[in-house]
Amino acid sequence: MAPSARPPVAAAAAVLCLWLLVAVAEAKVHHYKWDISYQLKSPDCFEKLAVTVNGEAPGPTIHATQGDTIVVDVHNKLETENTAIHWHGIRQIDTPWADGVAGVTQCPILPGETFTYKFVVDRPGTYLYHAHYGMQRVAGLNGMIVVKVPDGIVEPFSYDEEHTVLLGDWWHKSVYEQATGLSSNPFVFVTEPQSLLINGRGTFNCSLAPSGTCNASRPDCALPTLFTAVPGKTYLLRIGSLTSLSSLSFEFEGHSMTVVEADGHYVRPFVVKNLFIYSGETYSVLVKADQDPRRNYWVASHVVGRTPSRTPSGKAVVSYAFNGNNPWMPPRTAPPAGPAWNNTAIRVEQSRAILALPGHGVPMPARADRMLLLLNTQNRIDGHIKWTINGVSLMFPPTPYLVAMKRGMKDAYEQRPPPDMYDHVRHDISAPAPTNGTVGSPVYRLELGSVVDVVLQNSNMLNNKSETHPWHLHGHDFWVLGHGEGKFNPAADAWRLLNVRDPIMKNTVPLHPDGWTAVRFRADNPGVWLFHCHVEAHVFMGMGVVFEEGVERVGRLPSSIMGCGRSKGLH
Repeated sequence: MAPSARPPVAAAAAVLCLWLLVAVAEAKVHHYKWDISYQLKSPDCFEKLAVTVNGEAPGPTIHATQGDTIVVDVHNKLETENTAIHWHGIRQIDTPWADGVAGVTQCPILPGETFTYKFVVDRPGTYLYHAHYGMQRVAGLNGMIVVKVPDGIVEPFSYDEEHTVLLGDWWHKSVYEQATGLSSNPFVFVTEPQSLLINGRGTFNCSLAPSGTCNASRPDCALPTLFTAVPGKTYLLRIGSLTSLSSLSFEFEGHSMTVVEADGHYVRPFVVKNLFIYSGETYSVLVKADQDPRRNYWVASHVVGRTPSRTPSGKAVVSYAFNGNNPWMPPRTAPPAGPAWNNTAIRVEQSRAILALPGHGVPMPARADRMLLLLNTQNRIDGHIKWTINGVSLMFPPTPYLVAMKRGMKDAYEQRPPPDMYDHVRHDISAPAPTNGTVGSPVYRLELGSVVDVVLQNSNMLNNKSETHPWHLHGHDFWVLGHGEGKFNPAADAWRLLNVRDPIMKNTVPLHPDGWTAVRFRADNPGVWLFHCHVEAHVFMGMGVVFEEGVERVGRLPSSIMGCGRSKGLH
């Protein structure tokens, strides 16, 4: 080899460094100014107060390119209510204080105050944002984030046009009524949602509403048209779910969907008729406009995993661009009925079908340094119904964990560590929890850089039923090792059932009824991070844990995240 020649590895490294320099040089700053306020809205024809961004719900979609910086000045105009915004799926590398979780990474934004979130979107994909204060997400503060690949980078699939699809559910009761019922003795559940929303619109039967509160002719609840399709073209649909309770089946009448991305990671393409999607998840699917262009087609979402109720399906229309076709005319056919609501097997099967695209996955460490076996139970504590993980129902302390840990305020949160395991040998997951548990604010302290396996174990509630729980990890992506039925056996299942060959990486994953879900992640992002069920009522009732890793490596905290609890006077 000539003295001036570079070995292949060095040459590849040089190319990578050059690309990074170009990417940094071309990175842009996107600056937004958002007023957060209550406005009267009628997303399903029933008028009620919604939390809006600049008067709109959902809020605007943020568009950026990998490596760009997002700056959002959030002005809280709610007058009587705090707020905070979480940027769901953005890992917040070097900016843990921008994660937007009141009580964990910041004090809430007080009425009349402005808080600035500033962070880098370091990976392309489809992401979300939503309120993360109390149960405020139920009231409508949410939206989508689309991060494109830089110019010159070719994705492993092609399409002609893309569109965003935000799925949600909607109640007519206020957030305050729902939260009060969950905290009361006797317990009052939030009930099933009154409607399902697609891009902020749904349909409610106004004959069931009190006089004067519902009007089917209101323009903001008109049947939405997602897009107009040109025959022969291929469309990328970026689909995200920010339901507060509902697991959904999403269907495009007469068309199949090819799944190509999940939570910002490319997947081995697979075709579905119904896409099962859980709160906090995002998927990108390819759809080809290959059906009869002389008519319009339904797009529908349906509740799955919960007893059928009067919640109508979410509906929208895709119109074909064809001479004589009326784009505003509802399809002549009935909307798709969707799969059986209680068919858990097909939902588990689809979860197992999501695998990393060869050549594009992040290599997974061969083994873990620590295993957490977390039992999910419903308990009655001091007369109140709570959710617990290994017997502990999480309650955020008055001082955010990040502030307390960085400043050495050890009396601001519970010092006793939570249990890594539960009695998996003797506990019967088909029966309600045998003990009442406790309410607390403990933290799992993880060694920086260590690899952690987490097995989530579902169990029956107090009513002897088992539900789906979508779990979301802040600050990280994890490898999905597997889903299983029944009780996880660490000795047998760790080797027999776990996928260590081509696991997909995600930030949100379902824990299916009467089963378990196993994930692996590397604790390499200094900060304090929430790991919780994304059902709003469940995390409100304590279904979550907190991880800390390398907090001593976190840079100087901005004073704007302080001002509550022990941090009063530091704002």
